[in-house]
Amino acid sequence: MATSMAHLFVTIMLLAAHTALAETNMLQDLCVADLKGSKVNGYPCKDPSQVTPEDFYYVGLANAADTSNTSMGSAVTAGNVEKIPGLNMMGTSMSRIDYAPGGLNPPHLHPRASEAIFVLEGSLFVGFLTTSGKLISKQVNKGDVFAFPRALLHFQQNPNKTPASVIAAFDSQNPGTQSVGPSLFGANPPIPDDLLAKAFSLGTNEIQGIKGKFQPKK
Repeated sequence: MATSMAHLFVTIMLLAAHTALAETNMLQDLCVADLKGSKVNGYPCKDPSQVTPEDFYYVGLANAADTSNTSMGSAVTAGNVEKIPGLNMMGTSMSRIDYAPGGLNPPHLHPRASEAIFVLEGSLFVGFLTTSGKLISKQVNKGDVFAFPRALLHFQQNPNKTPASVIAAFDSQNPGTQSVGPSLFGANPPIPDDLLAKAFSLGTNEIQGIKGKFQPKK
């Protein structure tokens, strides 16, 4: 009897999981984001009668961004649902990343997406860290593709004397980005100095010096 009940319970749970997964799929042709509407785990659908081709169109990735005013020598141009409302509920987005000579897209993660980059120009040193601390890294050149698993720390560096650029694809309409340095040392309200000092085996004065390099988040 206990075994039968266990089998019944597992069957019900599997059916519930399958149903929940199925209900996350769109039940209509499209759901263009109403960017002015209330946001609850995504954007509400725009009135279908108001949908235009411009909702699915974006030219922002065509040209290189200016990297001269960035501290890391890299610039990210997003092509997510906030720039392309037609991506709403599609589970996909793109970005362009441009790197000055010596530029770096510093260690960061995307909590809601895996990422794959296609090298448009130049070459880069790229990599990600597994949760066991293993570094998976490689030099990639023009025309190459490299993938980063969801929510793992990763980076791209241009160690060369010429610019580089990539197109990045994500399996989320809004992948999110959390950079290590600004998140830890520019948090608002700030993380206590003694906590960070203990975590990194540093003195509180050293932590304060590092915090001074990061603007607090608004």
